[in-house]
Amino acid sequence: MDLSFSAEEEAFRHELRSWLGANVGALAGVEFESLEEEVRVLVAWQKRLHGGGWVGVHWPRQYGGRGATTVENYILQEEMARAQAPEIIGRIGINLVGPTLIAHGTEEQKVRHLPNILAANEIWCQLFSEPNAGSDLASLRCRAERDGDWFIVNGQKTWTSYAQFADWGILLARTDPAASKSRGISFLIVDMKSPGITVRPLRQMTGSEEFNEVFLEDVRVPAANLVGELDAGWQIAQTTLSHERGTSPRQLVIHRILLDALLLLALETRRGDGPAAADPIVRQKIAAIFTEVEIFKLHNWRTLTQVRRHGKPGPESSLVKLFWSEMSQRLHDAAMEILGGDGLYWHGDPRAAWNGRWMRSYQYYRAATIFAGTSEVQRNIIAQRVLGLPRD
Repeated sequence: MDLSFSAEEEAFRHELRSWLGANVGALAGVEFESLEEEVRVLVAWQKRLHGGGWVGVHWPRQYGGRGATTVENYILQEEMARAQAPEIIGRIGINLVGPTLIAHGTEEQKVRHLPNILAANEIWCQLFSEPNAGSDLASLRCRAERDGDWFIVNGQKTWTSYAQFADWGILLARTDPAASKSRGISFLIVDMKSPGITVRPLRQMTGSEEFNEVFLEDVRVPAANLVGELDAGWQIAQTTLSHERGTSPRQLVIHRILLDALLLLALETRRGDGPAAADPIVRQKIAAIFTEVEIFKLHNWRTLTQVRRHGKPGPESSLVKLFWSEMSQRLHDAAMEILGGDGLYWHGDPRAAWNGRWMRSYQYYRAATIFAGTSEVQRNIIAQRVLGLPRD
């Protein structure tokens, strides 16, 4: 494992940190009153980043990127989080769609879509999961039947982030119903404004509605929107998923911030005649979480070393996803134990710790072991593809 960054990478970090210092301003740690406001502000923020040359830096120069290394892209995510800059609205397009089209798309698809993804002119969503095919994605039932120069798509997708604002989506659909499981699935680009598409927001316990269920009824998709070969969508989707799970620099920095907040919480919360931090059990839990955050950093760096050597993340990236998602829940469990009943106060209540952010964050990270691949799926990947264990 390489535990250092090169002089060129540190120069990249310095340039980026200076730019963020001059441009983030009031956006640092901003909280939005509505989802619509969030989208509006984040579109403008991505356009500003794009103007500075800080969007899709890892993309090839011919498609609008800077040809930056994966390590430099990691540094970008890390510095963005450290500056408490908001995430870009087009992160599905930048992190998942772009790399997939660059690897598997036609030149026409790249020219049509990649510049608009970078500039936040068009927002993308990911139409993969279904009500009965989330963790077991290969069981999807959405159908795409060929009709001349078109595919006719019917089915339902769920947990689709920002689908109500999306212009385009990447879709996995079954094109050969006779084939078993992952065979017979194709990868399509879908215009989200097409007739026959219905988007219904799903209200979460956090109060947010960025997730959606999407219904597709006789949706006509041009055959030219097929990515790669017919029935080869499962293999193409692995490119998408490997970029989704890879490294997690933003989560690393977020958990460092949460760790600091947890320590402050333990110092400020009274327990008997002293602070909760005086309780040896609380101190042990905080020390364990500190150790886990450091281990998480090393997991990230190991994946970066893998990418540096081989050009892409391997199945070991599932270790990163598995570790941080379960670590996040342990951290929030510790916070809720310190707060006790006071942890139930919501945003806006003067009694709410950290203005209610602990409760909202606690609720959000309950899903961390589900989204982007459940912990069970990650353990199967590690067992089969890393350790070489048999399936049965």
